[in-house]
Amino acid sequence: MRAIELQRFNSGLVLVDRPAPIARRGQEIIDVTACGVCHSDIHVVDGQFGSRLPLVPGHEVTGFHHQLGPVMMYAPWGCRHCWICETGHEMICPDGAEAGLFKDGGYAEQMVVPHRDYLYPLGDLDPVKSAPLACGGLTAFQGTNKTLETLRRRGSAARALVIGAGGLGQFGVQFLRMLSDANVTVVDQAADKRDLALDLGAHHAVIAAELDGRFDAIIDFVSAEATLRTAVEHVNRRGIVVAIGLYGGRIPFGVGAVPHEAQFMSSIWGTVPELGQLVDFAQNNEIQYTVEALRLEDAEIAHQRLRSGQVDGRLVLVPSLS
Repeated sequence: MRAIELQRFNSGLVLVDRPAPIARRGQEIIDVTACGVCHSDIHVVDGQFGSRLPLVPGHEVTGFHHQLGPVMMYAPWGCRHCWICETGHEMICPDGAEAGLFKDGGYAEQMVVPHRDYLYPLGDLDPVKSAPLACGGLTAFQGTNKTLETLRRRGSAARALVIGAGGLGQFGVQFLRMLSDANVTVVDQAADKRDLALDLGAHHAVIAAELDGRFDAIIDFVSAEATLRTAVEHVNRRGIVVAIGLYGGRIPFGVGAVPHEAQFMSSIWGTVPELGQLVDFAQNNEIQYTVEALRLEDAEIAHQRLRSGQVDGRLVLVPSLS
């Protein structure tokens, strides 16, 4: 089968011919329909996760299973034995092995999935357009879910802030509008992204210097030092800040360093049940985002475009494209 390999960190992706995968006990094989190209895939190439090479990247996967039909794959595979996995939080299992980061992923015509539990039927959703929901959508969905109790406590007075209106932030704006009654503000330095956020339903879209007042819930899809400082400056007492971005920011924390009884937490990916909830949600609600389909062999081109910011919407590799 055709597959894309990362053979050395900080180098180009290589199209190779591999033997077709073989399922061992408990494992499943899927024919890959589409695989989204995510910023985390860039971090894999840069060696930030210390992945074992050679590796087939790709974790935003939809495919076809011989019994289940079209499916979406859950990528953060836990050990399934520790107390964290037993509570359903496999995405933060200390012995986890995410597809495309530590195990071969979806930049290929087929892939092995360790359990059928990680495959969720897509129903009538378009499997190519749906692929980015498996990570980008799920990550924003869980992050939004973490804010809902706080926002509902504030009722019609609730204010939410989305920091960063890139691909995940655009999902976040829509989920906040659909799942809460909060007044939603977006902060982003790029005028085109602010305009898009307004088109997606945000009530306000500003640059950081124009932010006014405090917010009950803040989702930081950047999480650089500057954006986390913005969150500290604008979160309400008893509010919540959810850090999702991978830019590595740090802030002082302690009594008096942040507003009283504000919660600060990270949010990583999402749970297996949340993936199912998201697929069901997408079947009943229109989530707006654009997808550009590329051939499997164009994976390196996709990565270079993502690095340079030459992407409107989401890039998706489709093995069947010729």
